[in-house]
This record gives sequence, structure tokens and C-alpha cells, in this order.
Amino acid sequence: MIWANAVVQGFLLGGLYALFACGLSLVFGVMRVVNLAHGDLAVLAAFAAFSLAGPLPGHLLGSFIVVIPLLAAFGYVLHRLLLHRGLTAGPLATLLATFGLSIVIQNVLLQSYSADTHTLPAGSLTPASLRINAQISVSTLELIILGLAVAVIVGIQLFLSRTQLGRMMRASADDPTAAGLVGGNVRHIYAVAMSIAFGTIALAGMLFAMRSSFTNDGGPAQLIYAFEAVVIGGLGSLWGTLLGGVVLGLAQSLFAAADPALPLLGGHLIFLAVLAFRPQGLVPARSVA
Repeated sequence: MIWANAVVQGFLLGGLYALFACGLSLVFGVMRVVNLAHGDLAVLAAFAAFSLAGPLPGHLLGSFIVVIPLLAAFGYVLHRLLLHRGLTAGPLATLLATFGLSIVIQNVLLQSYSADTHTLPAGSLTPASLRINAQISVSTLELIILGLAVAVIVGIQLFLSRTQLGRMMRASADDPTAAGLVGGNVRHIYAVAMSIAFGTIALAGMLFAMRSSFTNDGGPAQLIYAFEAVVIGGLGSLWGTLLGGVVLGLAQSLFAAADPALPLLGGHLIFLAVLAFRPQGLVPARSVA
């Protein structure tokens, strides 16, 4: 029964990793950009929600309503003003720009909130759970996170396949020059992709803060988990990202069941095994799909 519980908890953890990773996968699939500030943006969203949850009338829900659009708008403006310029200079320019953004975010948060550990109270959701049997119970909050991860990926997938802007985004991912020739504003399309990615990482960061504690320098760890989920699933594949998150969560949970000191090592070993034996990932894709 210990192993059955580990499998259940691994699936739930995988939902959180997939939610962290879907924005990273989208940006890489559309622009071939790796955002090194991805994890720090999640922490930034968590601190923003922490600051807003008290004074806002809607408390925690109100912070979600404010923070997600704000971070999405920040992603759009950041790409239009800074990151798009870096695309023309090669991949190293965007890596350096996002690395610099990561350092800035960490230091601003350190000055504003100190290095103390913080939590985002989830109220009655924190202790709520569903009991499957005497040995296995499922956290309601983690079920919600898994459901939101699936909903976000389905929503992005429908946007890419059913809307004109989404189809232009896919075309820009394949050939930005051709997309521009048929009337696509590639700069705007890329900025929208970045905006969606920032919105999803804001959601992931706040949900993570409700599930666990966070500090100003916790972003790089979240970036590693997101990157591993993307690589395991397949670069540019949203469904692969979901699968990669679940595989990573299962690996950590099963290794933890064997030895509580091994969960992080287990996830990294699975990541290295995929790189060694299936470098294209479990669900490879030419572009975001």
C-alpha cells in the first residue's frame, strides 16, 4: 500500500510540475527561447499574492485575479521592449537577458521581504482531503492543482488549434519569415506567447505557495523542475510536458518511498536517463503542439 500511495502522490506532484513547465514549453516551442527567469517569476507571483491577499476584499481569490493578469501584461511588455531585440542577436542574448532578470528579481525580493520563509495561507483547503481507503488520502488542494494543470494545457492547445492568433503562432514557430509575409505580426505574436507563459507561471507560483513554503531564492529550483519536465516530455510538446511532469513527480515520489533522502536524486536520474536513451523526449514535436 505504501507504493500505491507513492504512485497517487507522484501523479499529484506531477500536475504541479506540468503547470510550472507548460509556459516554458510554449515559449521554447514558439521562439526557441529558454527563459532562465522562469522559476523566479513564479516566486515573484507568490510574493505578490502574499502581499495582496490581506488587504484585498476577495483575499486569496482577489490576489489571483490581480496577479495573473499583471504578470501576463509584464510578459507582453518585457518581450516587446527587451527580449524581441535579443532574438535577432542569437540565443545567447536572450539567455543573458533572462539570467539578468532572474538576478534582479531575487535581489528585489530579498530587499523587500528579507530571506525569511513565507507561506500563502490556503484557508480550509490546506487540511482538506479525500480519503480513498485507510492508508491513502488525496489532498484536495493537490487535486485542484492537477485539474488546473490539465485545464491550462487543454486551453492552450485549443487556443493554438482553434483561433486565428493561435494558428499564426504555430506558423511563426515553424517559419517566422513566411508568417510575416502572409500578414502575421511576428513581434506581437511572440509577445502574446510570452504573456501566456507568464500568466501560467504566475498561477503555478501562487498554487505552489499555497502548497508549500517559499523564499526569495527558490526560483532556480523551480526552473530545474520545469526544465526537466519539458525535456522528459519532449521539447515543444504541451502534452509531452504534462507527461514529463507526471513522470518526474512519480520518480520523486517512488524514490522517496524507498528512501526519504532520495526523491530529488530520483528525479534527476530519470532526467539523465531520458537524455541518454531518448533525447527527443517521450512525446517529441517539431514545434509547439
